[in-house]
Amino acid sequence: MGFTVTDSMANFLFAKSDAVDGGELYAALKQRGVLVRHFTKERIKDYNRITIGTPEEMEIFLQRVREILAEKGVTV
Repeated sequence: MGFTVTDSMANFLFAKSDAVDGGELYAALKQRGVLVRHFTKERIKDYNRITIGTPEEMEIFLQRVREILAEKGVTV
C-alpha cells in the first residue's frame, strides 16, 4: 500500500504513507471508528503508531486504509 514502516520489536508499528499525511490519515481513520496514535513532533509527524490487534481488527484497519487511499486516487 505504499507505506514506510520502521523496525519494531513491540506490538505496534510506526508507519507513514507517501499518499496521505499522518494527521490526515489519523483523522480519516478516527472518523471511521479506527483509532491509531498520531504525534505532532516534527520528526514523527508523518507517522502513525498502529497497535497490532486481533486478525479481525487488523482486517478492519486495512479495509479502512484502502478506502482512504482510494479516495485519494491511490490504487492498492
